[in-house]
Amino acid sequence: MKELLRPARLAPGARVAVVATSGPVPEERLQAGLDVLRGWDLDPVVGPHVLDRHGEFGYLAGTDADRAADLQNAWCDPRVDAVLCARGGYGAQRVVDLLDWEAMRAAGPKVLVGFSDITVLHEAIATRLGLATLHGPMAAGIDFVKHAGAQEHLRATLFAPETVRTIASGGTPLVPGRARGVTLGGCLCLLAAERGAPHARPSASGGLLCLEDVGEETYRLDRYLTQLLRAGWLEGVRGVLLGSWENCADYAEVRQLLADRLGSLGVPVVEDFGFGHCAGALTIPFGVAAELDADSGTLTLDRPALR
Repeated sequence: MKELLRPARLAPGARVAVVATSGPVPEERLQAGLDVLRGWDLDPVVGPHVLDRHGEFGYLAGTDADRAADLQNAWCDPRVDAVLCARGGYGAQRVVDLLDWEAMRAAGPKVLVGFSDITVLHEAIATRLGLATLHGPMAAGIDFVKHAGAQEHLRATLFAPETVRTIASGGTPLVPGRARGVTLGGCLCLLAAERGAPHARPSASGGLLCLEDVGEETYRLDRYLTQLLRAGWLEGVRGVLLGSWENCADYAEVRQLLADRLGSLGVPVVEDFGFGHCAGALTIPFGVAAELDADSGTLTLDRPALR
């Protein structure tokens, strides 16, 4: 696995586009998130369909074509320096194959921020554009709007990435040790769902794999991990970082499953790393070379996440 091209960091006055690629967006949270971005001296612009609701499927923010168009237009607009997803939910899988990836490649690199359902876009941008991305809080997300810690870590990553080259989570080793690799990952259920999809990453070999999920029963987490194991997707992975498992079963039960499914990989595994669907979630760059120290609960990037 190779390190990916890093987009440029942001500067005061940068224009950032907020788009809804997945679920419907609460207007009050969107406005609160925009206020935070303006407080960072950014110039946020909102996609025309961000507040839309799909006419038939209420779990989608507008039609597939409109959600794709908002993302496409934001990415290809030379005045836009970064694209921030408004929220997760579901819907990115319905959008990803509607995008003009050649046009997006021609538009050049820019920052993408999001998590949860945005795992699909992290993977697509990595495989189709060769760009590093940021797994971090979303503009209309509760954590971004209400948690100063989540805001600050994302702000530092965007504006002064050299200050957060070492991400110290306070996590503990499930399997001790150190490992080097290139970061990737996201929401476990979506990584499993991508197997067999067009342009999907063939394996996590050489990677430091970040995993988290929300609202899943333990047998489903077992199914996703077992699918990745049976597909050979985890062969050659260098290390594993485990984030939050919000609204899943009691963590003692989830932890037992994670140890059962991942312990046999023979690589360092750190738990409770503080990213995903948890309060104060850390921003984790994907596509960058780094060293994981499971014993100290740190991820140290070879270079800043953004240029």
